[in-house]
Amino acid sequence: MAMLIVDGVEIREPSEFTWGLNDVDASDSGRTQDGKMHRNRVTQKRKINLSWSMPTPDETSAILSAFNPQYFDVTYFDPLDNATMTRTFYASDKSAPVHVWQANKKYYTSVSFNIIER
Repeated sequence: MAMLIVDGVEIREPSEFTWGLNDVDASDSGRTQDGKMHRNRVTQKRKINLSWSMPTPDETSAILSAFNPQYFDVTYFDPLDNATMTRTFYASDKSAPVHVWQANKKYYTSVSFNIIER
């Protein structure tokens, strides 16, 4: 199985895949004047940092297109659940700096962005 499947399509394996878990607290969470933290965790959401090194223009387009919809389903191995899961995500700002752009040799340095669970 591929490392990442987006809306049913296998994606080229990323060079970097960093999993994270973020707490989402209620608006009344915070520190009181005595310095104690009072939390009301509403939920937790996954955040995955993704990066692909030296993709071609075709690979770059395929990656960016797969993660372009407002929301998309991603199937991946989740370390907290210790299982392959499918969750709905959205993407942060994307970047693709050019590495070399010559007549017969075109590559980007990388394509990178985060995906955040909806």
